[in-house]
Amino acid sequence: MHEEIMGRRKNTIVIGHKNPDTDSICSAIAYAALKNQLNGQGYEAGRAGELSRETAYVLRRFGVSAPTKFEDVGAQVQDISVQPVDGVDGSMTMHDALMLMRDLKVGTLPIVSKTGHLRGLITIKDLAMANTDNMSCDVLSQSKTSFRNILKTLCATLVTGSLDQIVEKGKVLVGAGSPEIIESRANAGDIVIVANRYESQLCAIELDAACIVICDKSKVAKTIVRLAEEHGVTIFQTPFDTFKAACMINQSVPVSHYMVDKNLVTFNLNDPVEHAKEIMGKVRHIYFPLINRDGLYCGMLTRRNLLNLQRRNLILVDHNEKNQCVDGFEEANILEIIDHHRIASVETVSPVYFRNQPVGCTATIILQMYREQNIPIEPKIAGILCAAILSDTLKFRSPTCTQSDRCAASELAAIAEVEMEELASSMFEAGENLDGKAAEDIFYQDFKLFDSGNMEFGVGQGSFVSAKNLARAKEMLLSYLPVALQKQGVSMVFYLLTNVLDQSSEVLYAGDGAQELLQRAFKQKNLILPGVISRKKQFIPPLLNAYQDEG
Repeated sequence: MHEEIMGRRKNTIVIGHKNPDTDSICSAIAYAALKNQLNGQGYEAGRAGELSRETAYVLRRFGVSAPTKFEDVGAQVQDISVQPVDGVDGSMTMHDALMLMRDLKVGTLPIVSKTGHLRGLITIKDLAMANTDNMSCDVLSQSKTSFRNILKTLCATLVTGSLDQIVEKGKVLVGAGSPEIIESRANAGDIVIVANRYESQLCAIELDAACIVICDKSKVAKTIVRLAEEHGVTIFQTPFDTFKAACMINQSVPVSHYMVDKNLVTFNLNDPVEHAKEIMGKVRHIYFPLINRDGLYCGMLTRRNLLNLQRRNLILVDHNEKNQCVDGFEEANILEIIDHHRIASVETVSPVYFRNQPVGCTATIILQMYREQNIPIEPKIAGILCAAILSDTLKFRSPTCTQSDRCAASELAAIAEVEMEELASSMFEAGENLDGKAAEDIFYQDFKLFDSGNMEFGVGQGSFVSAKNLARAKEMLLSYLPVALQKQGVSMVFYLLTNVLDQSSEVLYAGDGAQELLQRAFKQKNLILPGVISRKKQFIPPLLNAYQDEG
């Protein structure tokens, strides 16, 4: 049950940017595979958004599984090392619960059903109050205590009768007086505690007591046993004296009778730690049950456990802009950054391995790292890296493309045994297919946020071979851009409709001052930009320069 908490494997997540493109996904997969070969299993490829159709096609073609999606890598409850506390059955006696708390040095026990679901909690305070305040002589019948519980609590032995009974009615009576007194006070169904007095034992049987507890290990006469069997009376023999037996018998009540089962404060393993801290600060509880995604109990959390938080380890690929990072990255340990974009705004607590090269694709850098480590590349990994280079460089048409990218793609294509022209055509065709897509899907397929000074803006891009698909995308996006502007809460949004064949981009925009900024940046009123197909190299720099010149 507790392996989820105590033995949960802490993989380092290799992850790209939000709204990931093919390079972001494929580079994360390939770099995680390289790190696992170098350092043993412990690295996991992740993604911070949905797969584009192009990327899905590439992974499917080369038989590679999609990375796990991480919506937030901030610290979660499951990242805390927790001392496990096993759940107990509701039939456990109060006495056994107290002994277990003493041995485990805990103040709360979770009551769990046979299916593993949390039924309630019992605290040491609850048990102490029950012992102090509830001296009722009929609590055993109120709580439907089993004969088996009574036997166990009194360290008794069964002389005759059955343990498979429940106290349905009656009260506990100490038969310390004369038979006449017992007769005046006892009723059928009672539990009578007696010593070795034959007359008292006989009187209890004749009054149809449910159970007789004979103290001090007193010898039970054969006649008493026979009469008890005839009347259906159970007899226990306990080593305790009458006083101790009378004090102890109510501790045989099942803990479910006193458990708290309303308004329980629980946490899910996936709950953010900050949420747990906030709730803990509002209540005076010491222990908080943990529930997994299936609703099953799996441990207890205390305030002290928060000191044992194990933050996630991250390696960022294909980005170093904080607006593009997976949510919660500020609460994680960033170990490495592998990128080919401008150095931007990600800050780290401690020094990291940062590799940034002016090439057209992160996949090209990943290939270099395989070479440097003399690690052979599997054909399927080579295939997805080759596809990533073809995608990011628009089949070598992008001005960001370098000779290193061309050589890398050629080498990878040979390993994967693919023909680059055919691969590029197939994946571009899959990527620009708009069937079943909404404007929002198109806009966020490749969208990134940027900031410069006081301005935050977003830029999306779609690349098209088909003029028909490009025109259809434009029609859908024109009305959506104002929606995206409001949704993102930024100053401006832009979208590049890139024609791969004639190597130009038409710019759609929304936001106050967006048109004026574009005209200053590109020195023209017409917003079809010949030769502009790279967001990173040809669109963002002029935009930033124009904004800074205005400031």
